Amino acid sequence: MIAQQIKQAIRDIPDFPKPGIIFKDITPILKDPQLCISIVDALIGQLKGTRIDVVAGIESRGFLFGLSLATRLGVPFVPIRKAGKLPFTIKQKAYSLEYGTAIIELHTDAFEPGQHILVHDDLLATGGTALAASELIQEMGGVVAGFSFVVELGFLNGRERIAPVCDKVVALAEY
Repeated sequence: MIAQQIKQAIRDIPDFPKPGIIFKDITPILKDPQLCISIVDALIGQLKGTRIDVVAGIESRGFLFGLSLATRLGVPFVPIRKAGKLPFTIKQKAYSLEYGTAIIELHTDAFEPGQHILVHDDLLATGGTALAASELIQEMGGVVAGFSFVVELGFLNGRERIAPVCDKVVALAEY
C-alpha cells in the first residue's frame, strides 16, 4: 500500500524549523525512483475523472511531484513561488501561516481564464498555503480543479480549511 511505503520512507526531524514542530522530511522518498513513480501513479489514480488543464506546484517541494504529475497528465506545469523568485509579470497573494506570514506569486500568463488548475504540494498541514494558492488562482480567473498532496497532517485540519474551495482533496498518506 502506497501510504505505508511513504510513511516508511519519511523521516521525522524534531524541532524543525522551530521548537515543538516535528518536520516530515520527504527527501528520503526521492532516493527511491520506484516509489516516486508509484506516488505519481497513485495521485493520477485518485484524480481520475477530474478535469485538469494545468498543474500548479507550490514552492518548493510541490515542484518535486507536481512536474511529474503534469507531465504524466500531458498538461502544463506552473510554479507558485515565494515573493521575488519569478522573473516575469506576476500577481501575488499575502497570507498567514503557522510560522508567520508569507507572499506567493504566479506569472500572469501561467494559465488562461477558465482553465481547471490542480494545486499540488508535498504536504497539507494547516492549509494556509494551499488556500492562498487557490485564492490567487481564482483571482486570476482559474477554476480550482482539486488539491493533491503526498502527505496530510490530519490533526491540523487543513482539509477542512480548503474543502470549501473544492471538495476534491487527495492525500496519499495521513498522520
